[in-house]
Amino acid sequence: MKWRLTRRQFLLGGAGAAFGVGVYTWRIEPRWVTVVRNDMPVRNLPPELDGKTLAQVSDLHSGPRVDASYLAACMRDLSALRPDIVVVTGDVTDHGAVGAHAHDIETIFAALVPPPLGTFAVLGNHDFGTAWSDLGAGAEVAAQLSSAGVTVLRNESRVVAGLRIAGVDDYWCPNFKPEAVFPRLDADEPTVVLCHNPDAADRPVDWGRFRGWILSGHTHGGQCKPPFLPPPLLPVANKRYTAGAFDLGDGRSMYINRGLGHTLRVRFNVRPEITLHRLVRV
Repeated sequence: MKWRLTRRQFLLGGAGAAFGVGVYTWRIEPRWVTVVRNDMPVRNLPPELDGKTLAQVSDLHSGPRVDASYLAACMRDLSALRPDIVVVTGDVTDHGAVGAHAHDIETIFAALVPPPLGTFAVLGNHDFGTAWSDLGAGAEVAAQLSSAGVTVLRNESRVVAGLRIAGVDDYWCPNFKPEAVFPRLDADEPTVVLCHNPDAADRPVDWGRFRGWILSGHTHGGQCKPPFLPPPLLPVANKRYTAGAFDLGDGRSMYINRGLGHTLRVRFNVRPEITLHRLVRV
């Protein structure tokens, strides 16, 4: 007997598929964290750091839309990887969330086993409030991170076991001051830069002699990406900057982490990410 698909069956099947995709993008993928491994060649890296790991997380968006229990679980998963250094590339909070969520940062980072060489962070645009301009909100987020054992780099740098880690406040906020740190960077010194918004890499500022890796976030990878096509929505001017590793063509490289959280709870083909960079001496 020849089977024929009726219009009603077709519509019901399509509705069911759409419902399934909707549930997946809302309930499953936003919490389905993946670990991405990346080799990070660093010029003149001290021999004792060769093969060590630097873990990167970004865009936690802790607050009313991303609960602290999920983010704490992510930190426990991160701890299980036993990284030597951890960096957080901005948007720790959602619109600088305070008040009822004031203790979220403490809860989240209490779940992280302190790595041997420390935890470092920079602030993202959301850490400066709804208009990205509340310096008081940024200072509060930085203070909460410091209390949780995280070193916050605000247009400054630190040297850890011979590796310089530099960080700047967010590109969209009033306290973005690359001139305070970039011109002092030297091509011969092993350095990693933390900069939340990847568009800052194209800004015509004096990067000094820096030739190395820039670690960013901000894009969330677009959150939704059709197969084989670029994500339709990206909060950057340079639409090339989606997620993953990029050669900037001038001796600098950049890695954009897809983030753990979200502003709108929806992800498709862009899973939240913990990145484990393996430092390689070159």
